[in-house]
Amino acid sequence: MLPLFDDAAVDLSSGFDREGLAKKLAALRDQGIFIGGSSWKNEGWPAQIYTRSRYTVRGRFSKTRFEQECLAEYAEVFPIVCGDFSFYQFPSDAFWHKLFSNVPRALQFAFKVPEDVTVKRFPMHPRYGAKAGQDNEAFLNAEVFEAGFLKPLAPFRDQTAVLIFEFGAFSKSTIEDGEVFLQMLHRFLKRLPKGNIRYAVEIRNPEFLTPRYLSMLAHHGVAHVYNAWTKMPPLADQVAMPEAHTADFAVSRALLRHGRPYEEAVASFAPYKTVQDPNPEVRTAIQNLVEYARSKKEKLYVFVNNRLEGNAPLTIQSIVSDGND
Repeated sequence: MLPLFDDAAVDLSSGFDREGLAKKLAALRDQGIFIGGSSWKNEGWPAQIYTRSRYTVRGRFSKTRFEQECLAEYAEVFPIVCGDFSFYQFPSDAFWHKLFSNVPRALQFAFKVPEDVTVKRFPMHPRYGAKAGQDNEAFLNAEVFEAGFLKPLAPFRDQTAVLIFEFGAFSKSTIEDGEVFLQMLHRFLKRLPKGNIRYAVEIRNPEFLTPRYLSMLAHHGVAHVYNAWTKMPPLADQVAMPEAHTADFAVSRALLRHGRPYEEAVASFAPYKTVQDPNPEVRTAIQNLVEYARSKKEKLYVFVNNRLEGNAPLTIQSIVSDGND
């Protein structure tokens, strides 16, 4: 990993316009359209988003200060961010209070629901310890979700735009087919608290993306996450499905080029300093979502990952600079 603010390695040829991007994103935010990154601590972003002097202590760059404070500077450009970190844990009350106390109240968040609720069988990986390979008793357990995640977040409801249930690809030995998953998810969603909480579901099994599945989400007012992911139908195809608009808001996560494995994207694009593989199809699909949200006066939440093209800020700049003024 390259050091942050390595001036000799910074690529300044990109023509990145930080202030111009911030203005465009603010104008879209005022229309209910929120576009941001899948994360905010990125070693390829300092020359674009972050200011070295804000994290300098006694003449030296402080990584600790950067990690503690950079989200506030991120919020000067982007109106929303996706918190992937919550997928791996149930954050404590103290964590939530610290996170929200260090950012402007205008910054909106999407949070991925912890995998303890969305994983059916824990993968065979060292980080799962004794749970590796075991069935998850808390899978789609509404009481676990509400007590461990929803209630601690309650004080920050006005800054929580949407909660995302991300389901990794299930093998047939884990869940037999899409109909079985649909019924399990239906029972779970039926038990969730409603009101001013937005929920969205992201699936990674393309065969699960059926009219019955989308109709079930629409019944609960839950959004289908339009996701650019290696094995899912291309984002443009999902956006073109009228029945995929399952709620009075929409969510999109632009993660990977169709057909590209995650590990390949990491190896090809890190440390994410510049766009290396432009993806006009995904950019256009997101622009179409923006225009649809404008026409319906509905909220839209879009999150762009570095691993889509190589650098999320430049991808976002291209999306909002081409036909969305």
